[in-house]
Amino acid sequence: MNNHTTTAEDVKKREGTTTDVILVGAGIVSATLATILHKLEPTWSITLFEKLDSAGNESSNEWNNAGTGHAALCELNYTPEDENGDISIRRAVEINEQFHTSTQLWSYLVKNGDIQNPEKFIRSLPHISFVHGERNVNFLKKRFDALTRHPQFTDLKYSEDPEHLAEWIPLMMKERSEEEPVAATKSDKGTDVNFGELTRKMLENLSGKDNVTVHYNCNVKDIKQRENGTWEVKVRNFKQDTLEEHASSFAFIGAGGGALPLLQKTGIPESKHIGGFPISGEFLVCDNPETVQRHHAKVYGKEPEGTPPMTVPHLDRRHIDGKDTLLYGPFAGFTPKFLKAGSYLDLPGSVKPDNLISMLAAASKNMSMIKYLAGQLTMSKEERVEQLRDFVPTAKDEDWELLVAGQRVQLIEDTEEGGRGALQFGTKLIHSGDRTLAALLGESPGASVSASIMLEVIEKCFPHYLEQWEPKIKEMIPSYGIDLEDHPDLLAEISAASSEALRLN
Repeated sequence: MNNHTTTAEDVKKREGTTTDVILVGAGIVSATLATILHKLEPTWSITLFEKLDSAGNESSNEWNNAGTGHAALCELNYTPEDENGDISIRRAVEINEQFHTSTQLWSYLVKNGDIQNPEKFIRSLPHISFVHGERNVNFLKKRFDALTRHPQFTDLKYSEDPEHLAEWIPLMMKERSEEEPVAATKSDKGTDVNFGELTRKMLENLSGKDNVTVHYNCNVKDIKQRENGTWEVKVRNFKQDTLEEHASSFAFIGAGGGALPLLQKTGIPESKHIGGFPISGEFLVCDNPETVQRHHAKVYGKEPEGTPPMTVPHLDRRHIDGKDTLLYGPFAGFTPKFLKAGSYLDLPGSVKPDNLISMLAAASKNMSMIKYLAGQLTMSKEERVEQLRDFVPTAKDEDWELLVAGQRVQLIEDTEEGGRGALQFGTKLIHSGDRTLAALLGESPGASVSASIMLEVIEKCFPHYLEQWEPKIKEMIPSYGIDLEDHPDLLAEISAASSEALRLN
């Protein structure tokens, strides 16, 4: 990151460019939107600005997330149980279908020669749900029964047999007590995804295209709409030491946690009465080859009683920089920064007269989460490893080190269902009334379902082009506009095609 002593007032002002589309942030969502738009309209000029010196270095970076290809195969928080004991699979079905949209796009890019060597960014890896205790075992069995009646989850396997589970997750079953009941489900369709590498591949491909320009070391300072409807984007160019003014017909803010402050600067009505609360993720990391080689899966457990969905513990096999590692977490941390490379003034600066009451309401409604966060902040490494032993009974302190991962900003908004200051988990797309600006707020499973979310941007902001663009969209994503649950033959076809193109077989 560049450090400069000159202030904005000292920087020479320079007239920038006028372009069709401006995107803020060089993460997976901006890379995906830029890729799709360039395919649909190759003559449109697209300009992307990134504060850091390379692509995919914030939330998309491989060390800043768990790398799960979220397809609802193992994530128990996507199948909630109501007070009557009924399991809802609606969210799981939706996320699974959205992940299929992403893999179809990635497959198209590989087959079209836009990106090479898919094994560098995606690998086949079993997804497993693991629980212990009679209550949780009953929940998992009901979840398994509900999901396997649906065509998108017919490959799930279920077992309560410790010997069988020892074949699936040997590291986790060694020296485990036989007194407490355990159960697991397993899907062999799971993946480990290096979103940082995928982002770099996509933007490297775009950088070589006509009409696409990617600027690094450029910090967007302000976004305002001119009287003629175009967007004026003020950019601090660290390399040129200039303050530039660029303009575009359409702007997209895909800056991760940094999206909220920029959205607020736009002044659009849709930016009012919303806020954000930053939470950093921390993981325990193991590089001991003897330990790593005994775990070949992503294993998700059940969140502790009374804690938010983001606390779901998981043990992940990762392949990064040519090396296999294990990650366990997440543990929550706190800093007022909205990005790892952000400012300590991010959180206080985001509190405005229009969202102050909502922010205070969110605090009063989520005292249990604040208490949970405070407890997490005071945990020692030894206490974290002790928690890990719930997953890996034989875990040794010396095998595990603490890694600070990426920043996540939980969206706070007023909703009819949750009332004032409702804390939202997941991603939310916001667009201006005139459809000339959009921003993506929130967190997981954004990277995994980025193609689906960016198609939503296109549908919401370019509705007058949809009829013209639909044939090309269907060429890239054959299931576009079709519910896969109603077309099992198409589901099988696109699954097989994606597996072959991405070399997941």
